[in-house]
Amino acid sequence: MEYLEFELPIKELEEQFEKACAIGAESDVDVTDTCKQIEKKLKETKKNIYENLTAWQKVQLSRHPSRPYTLDYINAICGDSFLELHGDRNVKDDRAMIGGLGKIGDQSFMFIGQQKGYNTKTRQYRNFGMANPEGYRKALRLMKSAEKFDIPVICFVDTPGAYPGLEAEERGQGEAIARNILEMTRLKVPIIVIIIGEGASGGALGIGVGDKVLMLENTWYSVISPESCSSILWRSWEFKEQAADALKLTAGDMKKQKLIDEIIKEPLGGAHSDREETFRSVRNKILTSFDGLKNLSPEELVEKRMDKYAEMGVYKG
Repeated sequence: MEYLEFELPIKELEEQFEKACAIGAESDVDVTDTCKQIEKKLKETKKNIYENLTAWQKVQLSRHPSRPYTLDYINAICGDSFLELHGDRNVKDDRAMIGGLGKIGDQSFMFIGQQKGYNTKTRQYRNFGMANPEGYRKALRLMKSAEKFDIPVICFVDTPGAYPGLEAEERGQGEAIARNILEMTRLKVPIIVIIIGEGASGGALGIGVGDKVLMLENTWYSVISPESCSSILWRSWEFKEQAADALKLTAGDMKKQKLIDEIIKEPLGGAHSDREETFRSVRNKILTSFDGLKNLSPEELVEKRMDKYAEMGVYKG
């Protein structure tokens, strides 16, 4: 298991616990009390660390290499019912943006989301979760298909941003994202958006418009990453922690500013520390959110969605 810098005290206690238990198993020495003391201290340390995370530490946790990605959620929630669909019917298939049909119980959903890789080879294959214009156009094609057959849409957001390459700009990256935002505001089926990792810039907004927008507890959502913000304001990445605080990018900040609807609590230690519990929480929130939307007419859905986003950013002095 990989540990982040602020998790090193936990690593030390876990190693002490394992050594104490190993000594007890290999000899006649009774180490029961010692193990209990270490275990108690370990629980207290975990609670103290994870309940007092800074904004930058939450950004680090959202990028943890063991954290579940979009396909992990879809496979856990839908099982064998998920059917992935490919291509934007224009240029090619974008492997950083995945989508397809799946069922939760008897209800069909169109699942869309950015997918990252687990190692060097798959990260390159998935372009590090950064979609090209064809990825956003594929997502829009799937949303339109869902609308045609009255199927609700679930979007999983986890990207460091849309791909900034020259070829992406040549094929209309900005237009593709803008088109998605416009079309999603008036899509006539329920849209539920869940930030499961990084929610950076237009790359996130391209599939981020929803009737319900939820964030996992240790994720972030912002117009720019802390490192990029630091490099612009201070000409150095060294001030990324201050930038993370200033950007107000955590789930708590987003909820306070009424930019999201709800926070999904994660297990102590982050989503990767107990994947099954995280998958259950996300599944339950999807069903609860859908129950609150399924009886609305298409006209009511669109009107409420547009009103919701029109009210964002309004300041009354």
